[in-house]
Amino acid sequence: MNRLTTLFQHKTADVLNVYFTAGFPQLTDTVPILHALQEAGTDLVEIGMPYSDPVADGETIQKSNQQALDNGMTVATLFEQLQGVRQQGVTVPILLMGYLNPVVQFGIEKFCQQCQATGVDGVILPDLPLEVYEREYKALFAKHGLQVVFLVTPQTSPARVRQLDGLADGFIYLVAAAGTTGAQTDMNADVDAYLSRTKAMGLRNPTLVGFGISDAASFAAASRHTTGAIIGSAFIRLLQNTPAQGQATAIKEFVAGIRP
Repeated sequence: MNRLTTLFQHKTADVLNVYFTAGFPQLTDTVPILHALQEAGTDLVEIGMPYSDPVADGETIQKSNQQALDNGMTVATLFEQLQGVRQQGVTVPILLMGYLNPVVQFGIEKFCQQCQATGVDGVILPDLPLEVYEREYKALFAKHGLQVVFLVTPQTSPARVRQLDGLADGFIYLVAAAGTTGAQTDMNADVDAYLSRTKAMGLRNPTLVGFGISDAASFAAASRHTTGAIIGSAFIRLLQNTPAQGQATAIKEFVAGIRP
């Protein structure tokens, strides 16, 4: 059974998903950060595949993408790094988040094969059109045991949300506000109403909310109406400001501070 499915069967609240960019701050940091996040108690990990034009991401993650690319990170290198992590004791579900262009350049079928070989559980491709996915890629992803996560915004119509929920098989990624990642989104009345409205739809997939979650208060507020939340930019900033030798300790303290 897919690790994402198992996770959501056993945990239905306060699920913490942490995002980081592969190959950042240093090219070889990917696997040590993955291990540290698991040891700190993160429920699932979202690894960003760096791209030169990450349109859904804010300045912090854009800069981490550029630095990772400058470090020499590629999709092929990421798979090389992930080779064997499951044998090294990594049991946490792993998602790869990125954009369609590098995946197509790598080869969609080859990408799916490599995901399966390295123990990747799912993918988030924000610029993959739903209709293209359904027509061209759905069967291929399923064949290789990959779950697909779709994004929903406050502007997404209920009919579209239902359509996305019908096709997703990982979770629904609720964007807390229209815009790019990392924007400081206060869990204000509008956001609360949006999350409450989505909860009332009774979706079949779990829901995780992202964009602007940075501390225990915003995590708790976001998780009130959802299965949990996603933290990205705040974690990238932590990595950026932490010396290499203190990375594991800083990650443990960061996760403990989000979900005391």
